[in-house]
Amino acid sequence: MFQIIFNPTSAAELAKLPKEKQLLLMGRFDDVPKDLATDNTAKYGRFAREGRHLYRLREGDYRIYFERAAEGIVVHHILSKNTLKDFLFRSKLGVGEETELEKRPEFWQMIGEAGKK
Repeated sequence: MFQIIFNPTSAAELAKLPKEKQLLLMGRFDDVPKDLATDNTAKYGRFAREGRHLYRLREGDYRIYFERAAEGIVVHHILSKNTLKDFLFRSKLGVGEETELEKRPEFWQMIGEAGKK
C-alpha cells in the first residue's frame, strides 16, 4: 500500500488552507505513485538537496515539495508560489533563514533593482 505522509511542517501548512484547496491538493497525488514507480517524472520539478532527490508538484498558486521514500511519498512543504519562503526553499537557503538573508546587502540591492523595473 502506498502512503502519502505529511511531515509536521507540511501538515501545518496544509491545515492553514481552506478545505476546498486541501482536497484539490490531495487529489493531485492520484497519479504520483504510478509516475514515480515508472520514472515518468518529467512533469515534476526535480532537484537534489543534501543527497536526496526532491520533487515539486505545481497546483495553481501552490508548490508541493516531496520525495519518494520506502513507505510512500513524504511531503515536506506546501508553499505559495512567488513567496519568500518558496524562493528560499528552492534556493537551498532553508525557510528558517530569512533573518540571515536580511543581513546581506546583496539581498536588499536585488529587491531595490526589482522595484525599479
